[in-house]
Amino acid sequence: MTDTATDTDTIVAVATAPGRGGIGVIRLSGKEALPIARRMARPGLSAQPRVAHFTGFHDANGEEIDQGLLLYFPGPASFTGEDVVELQGHGGPVILDQLVREAVQLGARPARPGEFSLRAFLNDRMDLTQAEAIADLIDAGTAEAARAAMHSLQGAFSREVNTLVESLIALRMYVEAAIDFPEEEIDFLSDGKVVADLSALISQLERVLQEARQGQLLRDGMTVVIAGRPNAGKSSLLNQLAGHDAAIVTDIAGTTRDVLRESIQLDGMPLNVVDTAGLREAPDRVEQEGIRRAWREIRNADRLLVVADLAAVTDLDADLRTLLPDSDAELTELSVPVTLVLNKSDLVESAPQTDHLPWPCFPVSARSGDGLAALTDHLKQVAGYRDSDSSRFSARRRHLVALEEAASALANGQAQLAGHQAGELLAEDLRQAQKALEEITGAFSADDLLGRIFSSFCIGK
Repeated sequence: MTDTATDTDTIVAVATAPGRGGIGVIRLSGKEALPIARRMARPGLSAQPRVAHFTGFHDANGEEIDQGLLLYFPGPASFTGEDVVELQGHGGPVILDQLVREAVQLGARPARPGEFSLRAFLNDRMDLTQAEAIADLIDAGTAEAARAAMHSLQGAFSREVNTLVESLIALRMYVEAAIDFPEEEIDFLSDGKVVADLSALISQLERVLQEARQGQLLRDGMTVVIAGRPNAGKSSLLNQLAGHDAAIVTDIAGTTRDVLRESIQLDGMPLNVVDTAGLREAPDRVEQEGIRRAWREIRNADRLLVVADLAAVTDLDADLRTLLPDSDAELTELSVPVTLVLNKSDLVESAPQTDHLPWPCFPVSARSGDGLAALTDHLKQVAGYRDSDSSRFSARRRHLVALEEAASALANGQAQLAGHQAGELLAEDLRQAQKALEEITGAFSADDLLGRIFSSFCIGK
């Protein structure tokens, strides 16, 4: 998609979801969008801007394919900044495909994934974070995620980043003036301005970074893997978290032999829960493969819920080594953060002491749901999730990386200033921080980055 910046073709695509529906929309964008649409519509159609015109849609032989509405949005005041036409007809896939093929016969080109949004970005109709927010809004799995994506689409994230960039530019100008014009006697070390402004900028960036982490959590959620020995109650715990019988539960060891995934919500926070096969010396190849897949999921988890059967545990400290058998590391050595779930608490008189253990521990009954509220509150806490906040915006992993790079550059500049009074090095760190921030909104971006971002969009958007 790296050649799209100079692409002047008129593009066409179905803008509604695949499948059958009452309404289907064909979208065209480019200088030939209106002439092509007029040739498909009834003869003599005026196509006034932003007025819905009822018309038939015809093929080259004049045979009517469908009937519906034609809307014309002249550029640059359109979604893409180019002339845009929408043909709104019936939502049958055969009909929509015929309309697209007819538009192609008349000179349009099938749009690439995300090409309409890419053109909107290239034509300054929106910045990169707003373009990404469109995809995030479409893909939102919770109401909170949708609300955050809408805030980003409205420019909330962009404004935060642009404010940081403006502060950086002002500080750079002051520092570089002191370096380039020493005869002006700008002593940026003794007057304390740079130290104070840099400290304020670092604090401001940390606040935005925290909000971005929250936005990324709302978008992607946290992946929690449930693991442990057979019959510990892993699948029952999954069913309690999911709120329905997602997994088969029996008293036969090894019932779960493959990875089972459920996407749920915890007060608006997406949670990707993965149930795995019980870990043991497997008697057959099928279960061995399930255990191999379980370990793959464990190593890629954001958090691991290790389920122990309280009814079968006689000495918790002694049994900890056996909770994850066949591990290449002790439980305390796993790189994945661990939460210990002491299941079947309803079958014992009292839960064992766990204050001395290095992990958070929660007694629960996966059968009755007792203790589940404390466990879910814990998951929200360790994820850093906060309750509804209207100031949120959506964010992606690349945004966090850019913000962290900017924070690292500012921290390095602060250290150079404090330790060596090195104004030249501070100026370079400020420049690197600005570059990282401008990558977020696309003020500075490479073609390969744009290709990676927009290729993940759906066709027609």
